[in-house]
Amino acid sequence: MNNIWQLQDAKSKFSEVVERALAQGAQIVTRRGKNAVVILPFEEYERLTRPDDSLTNFLQTSPLAGSELFIERDRSLPRDIGLD
Repeated sequence: MNNIWQLQDAKSKFSEVVERALAQGAQIVTRRGKNAVVILPFEEYERLTRPDDSLTNFLQTSPLAGSELFIERDRSLPRDIGLD
C-alpha cells in the first residue's frame, strides 16, 4: 500500500487521503518531488505533541526538589517612566 501522494493527486483525492490516514496511518504528500507534509489521524498528532510529563511532576522530580531553596520576590515599586 502506497502512502505517498503527489500534491495534485492529494488535492483531487483528499477524501481518500484522509480515509487512508485514518485506516493505515500517516500519508505523505510531496511537492515538486520532495516530501512536503504528512497527514495523520488527530489522535496520533496529539500523541506526538503532548508533553511527556506535567510541569508539576517535572519540578517535583527536579534535582533541586527538597533542597529548601527559597526565592524572595523584590517587592519594591517599579520605576517611573516618562511617557511624554
